[in-house]
Amino acid sequence: MRWLEMLVAGIFTFQLTHSALMVALVSVARTLPQLLTGALVGVVGEAVSRQRLLMVGLVVIAATSAILSLLAFSGAIQVWQVALGAIVSGTVASSEMAVRRRMIGDVVPVPLLSRAVAFDSLTGSASRMIGPLVGGVVFEALGIGGAYLISALLHLVAAVGMSRLEVQQARRPLALARIPSELAEGLAIVRQRPILLAVVVVSIVTNMFGFSYSSLIAPFGIVKFDLSPALVGLLASAEPIGAIAGGVMLSTGLLGADHPRLFIGGSFGFLGALVAMALSPWFVASFVVLLLGGLGTARYANMQTNLVLTDAPSELRSRVMGMVTVAIGTAPLGVLTTGLLSSAIGPALAIVVMAAVGLAALALVRWRIPALRR
Repeated sequence: MRWLEMLVAGIFTFQLTHSALMVALVSVARTLPQLLTGALVGVVGEAVSRQRLLMVGLVVIAATSAILSLLAFSGAIQVWQVALGAIVSGTVASSEMAVRRRMIGDVVPVPLLSRAVAFDSLTGSASRMIGPLVGGVVFEALGIGGAYLISALLHLVAAVGMSRLEVQQARRPLALARIPSELAEGLAIVRQRPILLAVVVVSIVTNMFGFSYSSLIAPFGIVKFDLSPALVGLLASAEPIGAIAGGVMLSTGLLGADHPRLFIGGSFGFLGALVAMALSPWFVASFVVLLLGGLGTARYANMQTNLVLTDAPSELRSRVMGMVTVAIGTAPLGVLTTGLLSSAIGPALAIVVMAAVGLAALALVRWRIPALRR
């Protein structure tokens, strides 16, 4: 639903405003809360039931989507309301790493952890493929109101499913006065361990200069190829389709992902694919190149979680996951920059410039952190 909503919100905003910058701003509203609250959620997730936190978040998103659906079907929905709903959903999504993904480490034995994380990344890639595909079709058939109605129903289903799980979690008292020091402790362990530092820094680069392309996929497809909403959804699903293929190989052991260098290598492949996609004059070629880039994001996403769960001390994993969430939360800075560039030079060139800068930054990171070369 996250990816369906982002695509639908982008198409709705672009049709209403004809501004790529406004599309970027709506996308920022969805991702900015991760930057502001990610580290705090990491501390809270060590003291409060992660299962309960996740359930409450799912119900909150369901209620928000239901309200937006009613506004849409009544013809009263505005862009600012879509952005406000995105802020609510984004705040809940800031718990993704520190709460939901952290729970994998609570239930999976260490020898199976790598494959379990790969399987989790596979399901995430599947949702990133299905979401835009369904989103484009739903938008054409039912409009934005139908998309939010589906969101409300499925988030309620997810909340019910989460309530049926049995998860054992070691908890400690939540002391508000200790939150600053606990945040500092999480930051300190990241700075002390090269692998954890690499995860955070590479996540910043990849999200700022790579994944920010998704905010422009609607104007890019419409302006460059004159695509319908359904075909925009197909293009948006290309990279996740590749990531699914990579996730299958990772989770079955056919593709190795047990070295830190594969983490940054996956990011290199993804950013390179973005450059080729944006420069291609043919829709089919752009789709295929972006699909191949998904093989890189599969390794990147898998190793991002796996390295934290294996390298961070157990009692600090949620806090380190919170730091990774903050790194992911820097994406809005890239989205804003991409939106401004798009207004000046067009969506295609904006994607090229951002991805090229990201490739240069990754090269610098690889040179400065030797652990990424071993």
